[in-house]
Amino acid sequence: MEGVSDTDSGDEELRLAIALSAQSQSAIFPLASRNFVDIVDLTTDLADAVEQNRTTIAPNTVPTSRGILGLDRKAMEEARLARKRKASISPPIRVQVPKTTASSAQQTHDHQSSLTGGASTASSDAQLHEMSASRKTTLRFPTATVKKTWAFGFPRSDEDIKLEEVLERKDLTLAVLSSFQWDVEWLLGKVDTANTKLIMVMQAKDESTKQQYARETADMSNLRLCFPSMEGQVNCMHSKLMLLAHPGYLRIVVPTANLVPYDWGESGVMENTVFLLDLPRLPNGCSTLPDDLTFFGKELIYFCQAMGLQTDVVNSIYDFDFSATRDVAFVHTIGGTHTGVTEPWRRTGYCGLGRAVQHLGLGTAQPLRLDFIASSVGAVNIDFLSMLYLAAQGNDGLREYNWRITAFTIAARKRDHSWRDELIENIENSFRLYFPSRDTVVRSRGGVGCGGPICLQSKWYDSSTILQHILRDCKSTRKGLLMHNKLLYVRPQPHRGLEASSGECSAWAYIGSANCSESAWGKLVQDKGTKAPKLNCRNWECGVIVPVRAPQQAVNGDSPIESGLGVFKGIIPIPMTYPGEVMKDRQPWYYAE
Repeated sequence: MEGVSDTDSGDEELRLAIALSAQSQSAIFPLASRNFVDIVDLTTDLADAVEQNRTTIAPNTVPTSRGILGLDRKAMEEARLARKRKASISPPIRVQVPKTTASSAQQTHDHQSSLTGGASTASSDAQLHEMSASRKTTLRFPTATVKKTWAFGFPRSDEDIKLEEVLERKDLTLAVLSSFQWDVEWLLGKVDTANTKLIMVMQAKDESTKQQYARETADMSNLRLCFPSMEGQVNCMHSKLMLLAHPGYLRIVVPTANLVPYDWGESGVMENTVFLLDLPRLPNGCSTLPDDLTFFGKELIYFCQAMGLQTDVVNSIYDFDFSATRDVAFVHTIGGTHTGVTEPWRRTGYCGLGRAVQHLGLGTAQPLRLDFIASSVGAVNIDFLSMLYLAAQGNDGLREYNWRITAFTIAARKRDHSWRDELIENIENSFRLYFPSRDTVVRSRGGVGCGGPICLQSKWYDSSTILQHILRDCKSTRKGLLMHNKLLYVRPQPHRGLEASSGECSAWAYIGSANCSESAWGKLVQDKGTKAPKLNCRNWECGVIVPVRAPQQAVNGDSPIESGLGVFKGIIPIPMTYPGEVMKDRQPWYYAE
């Protein structure tokens, strides 16, 4: 494929995953290899055409009447006509705005094409926060919250959540949804398609695919499609993001799950993790000034613009109070090449991760401990792990880049090797990568038939000594579940992370779509023409950083960081058994072998 290097497994890995998903997994993941687009309105009532409960379908039995998106158009049309005979369509919920800001006709138009529903008046961040503070008591997730996905067959807990509870369809007016894999009919059964407008952000590599999707959804008046750029080396629109607009708030959701039933626990074989945060709608038609937006808000809008979401939708994001995002960061990987005088490479990929860590005050030169749960592992080598480790310390990518491209003298390289050797030692001793063994997949509730979304190739494992050293068998604390998580837990090494002034140890976690591969995080290289740094990214990804600032407390005489991942308890779920068993003679799960 275009742009594939010998050391990067991402493209081939994704191609094989897509092929496998289209085969034995087609019953569980009917849209497992689909790519997506721009905006089209859903008409009314597809809910009757979709069975919301868990169903069993024999593999490779997708009806021939279905289109490329997996939609049974005949059944959907019959359901639509049947419901239309029963009742008329309810008008969309409107948000009242001051008469002086727009005509009623314009207000209606704005509602149909934005997250809010009316024109806005810019105000300072302090004013907006004060005006919206009284609304926060009605929000379910007024602060950053992280939960596990519910799983069929396991008891409910305060730590888990269902997709229905995420969407809250009763008063959901507009949903922007981004995913890699889709089950569209199943998804439409989760929303009130008569009153909820949908924007699906999907992958489509070529024009013919976009046109096909457009034809299949052309009569759905409440549905639009958005296709992020897939030009050049970009091969996967892998990000998972939800912007859910309700009358009084915007819910921002960043899951590790795709929009398929198995990822949301309905088959009881797989688990994921979800970040949620509710932002109150600003009153009286006010909006946040762009310069007053938080780091989180600026990066969210930057990402939405890059994806190609229409201007009205992007601009309406300013109509919510982002005060609750001050202590968290939105991070992303934007597919493509990033270079130029404004240095856009600093904002995305692993470079953007390091920048976000610094912004949150989490940057450090001290050694770290990293625990990474991934559902896909690429050609992991010490160079890639060095980039990721340094980003976790708050480096923007230049330290490793300069070491890699600079023509050192023998003496200079010898001096620099001491730094490099220390870095490698820290990675070998303090980086754990969680991925299941074949035995774990075989013994899981779904067995090998549900291992398709979990990707690693034997050639990458056999050729990487460092990967063999850091890999741990990923087993769920909910026995028998497999994981589709992408979670990175970062914390200082013992006795190293306590701030003298505050008595705090600063830890943080990443929750998002990015796996442990160069395709997901990018690579900073030197532009041959300009000799300037250039970041190449093959995927679209997004995620969030949630800090955990733990008080200095004695745990058997030591800091809380000594107790493994205990510092995250009650804030970030720990879905795997810790510290995980070394693979040794076990064989990792090879999904295509």
